[in-house]
Amino acid sequence: MQNAFLKLSFQFSEEELLNDLKICKNYNFTSHFNKNDYSGEWTSIALRSQNGEMDNIFALPQGEEKYKDTALLQKCLYYKEIIDSFECKKESIRLLNLKPGGVIKEHTDYNLGYEDGIFRIHIPITTNEDVHFVINSKEVKMLPNECWYGNFNLPHSVRNDGKTDRIHLVMDCVRNDWSDNLFAKCGYNFEIEAKQPEYSRETKLQMIEQLKLMNTETSEKMIAQLQKEL
Repeated sequence: MQNAFLKLSFQFSEEELLNDLKICKNYNFTSHFNKNDYSGEWTSIALRSQNGEMDNIFALPQGEEKYKDTALLQKCLYYKEIIDSFECKKESIRLLNLKPGGVIKEHTDYNLGYEDGIFRIHIPITTNEDVHFVINSKEVKMLPNECWYGNFNLPHSVRNDGKTDRIHLVMDCVRNDWSDNLFAKCGYNFEIEAKQPEYSRETKLQMIEQLKLMNTETSEKMIAQLQKEL
């Protein structure tokens, strides 16, 4: 399916990405909350979170004013430069680390496609040739210093069969005219976007179970909306 993923026209410094990663590794990464969605080690640390804390790794649409930069972001000058280069509002921003042998099982996320007004960006910092990132049944090879969008409303999974960590800088951004222009230049098909399929009943039930694990006011609102749609 076109629009399932898109390589964006950014090229970052691999050396500077790694330099800021060294800073982040001085702090504890938190295990991902949804244990049913993965096996092995999948950890995260927040650069921007709902309460400004590094261990708050929840990523739900809240409205930009409710998200705050963490103290860690202030130490990572290159990451901050990258984030500031996206001329749109940002919500959750994290480093996500899938350790060797780790598997993120196939799943779908809620309202996380460009058509929903929130889009997720992946910037690989460390990876290896044996990482398999699959979106909508297509493998996507994301290399260090590249920049990718994925439509995570679609089924997706990741497997790290290599011997090194797979660490991505992951940003949730709010769509605007600037991002529309960027996506258009990179080949996004806006006609196809208007024809995106509805979630199946089974998918909505899976999303409800995932949202229950978060136990936040926003997740409760999302659950209520999904239950209305069943």
